Amino acid sequence: MSKNAVYWLWLQKALGEGARFKEIIDDFGSIKSLFEANILEWKMSPALVPKQISRLEKIRLDEAEKIIELCNRNGWQIIDYDDDKYPKRLKDIVNPPAVLYVEGDLPDIDESVVLGMVGTRKASEYAVKVTELMSRGVAKSGAVVVSGGALGVDSAAHRGAILCGGKTVAVLGCGFGTNYLMGNKSLRDAIKKNGALITEFPPLTPATKFTFPLRNRIISGISLGVLVVEASVKSGSLITANFALEQGRDVYAVPCSILTPQYAGTNKLIDDGAAVATKPADLLYPYAEKYGIDLSKVRSIDQLMKETADKSANVISAEDEKLSFEYLEEGRQKREKREKAAITLSGNTLTVYEVLTDNFQHIDIITENSGLSVSAVLSALTALEISDLAISAGGKRYKRS
Repeated sequence: MSKNAVYWLWLQKALGEGARFKEIIDDFGSIKSLFEANILEWKMSPALVPKQISRLEKIRLDEAEKIIELCNRNGWQIIDYDDDKYPKRLKDIVNPPAVLYVEGDLPDIDESVVLGMVGTRKASEYAVKVTELMSRGVAKSGAVVVSGGALGVDSAAHRGAILCGGKTVAVLGCGFGTNYLMGNKSLRDAIKKNGALITEFPPLTPATKFTFPLRNRIISGISLGVLVVEASVKSGSLITANFALEQGRDVYAVPCSILTPQYAGTNKLIDDGAAVATKPADLLYPYAEKYGIDLSKVRSIDQLMKETADKSANVISAEDEKLSFEYLEEGRQKREKREKAAITLSGNTLTVYEVLTDNFQHIDIITENSGLSVSAVLSALTALEISDLAISAGGKRYKRS
């Protein structure tokens, strides 16, 4: 936090998150000069419009001081635009955040290969596995993986980096201290230990449909390139990809099956010029020379899959084990009991059980694969949960227990 932090907080409070302030600061010379200017000087500035002037008049400095107090009490860092820790890479975008709130240890963004990974929350098993493998591959090579901390592809991206001891950053679409997506709390706690949670939204700001598009520009803004895995044509992930293009970042996409039109947005990106990524080296190649990455040591997908399958080759802590759904183990007696219960299934319940896998799937995917109606699937899932044959997670996702 720089000596000018209180003024940057004041400006953000007055203009709102995502506001363009570079021309305003250029006109006044500094954030402090802007604050100390009188209303006549504000009105004479070509960089300010009447609505902004009205807001600057109304916001009191003590509102910013209260935010600093709250952050100090909770151990939340404030990195303002004048702070030496503020990523220069983020300053390059047209509307950088005036302030970043940080929980954890923010990696040196400007000296690192930072790769964004985004995609649908309703991720298929394929997307989850691909994202985790790509994340592991680049994180093992020293890259920082950035995503949005949400379910589906975001979670897989963070998880992949964590499980190989790499660094990851989650850019949140809400302020610290809210109850957003509590089902993902254990993952966010692990992210703090292996990187950082960051947001431009003041503490206690709830997540809304307006906050997520704003946070997407930060994901791309701190990244050198952004990988899109499974996205619909109207996906928020494509908003991130568009921000990346506007900011001069590289855009990559994992090809999606032409038989799954709900994820056609990914293939459209490729049609529009996004680079195809089928292995971690594809994401690292453009930056290898500048950042000293030995591409010959970057693991292939086959190697990563073997490491994942061979648990003896992966030393995973008990805490990390909880984060990776596909590594959950059960005692032999419980497994045998469930196998016996599964034998007795019939009708819709059996159909849905056969569709379930050892990885969480969204109910839309389960419904599509089962060929049943949503109500029939919900009824079957309830019966399976009662029989201890299925478990659910946030976001209407289910897997075999």
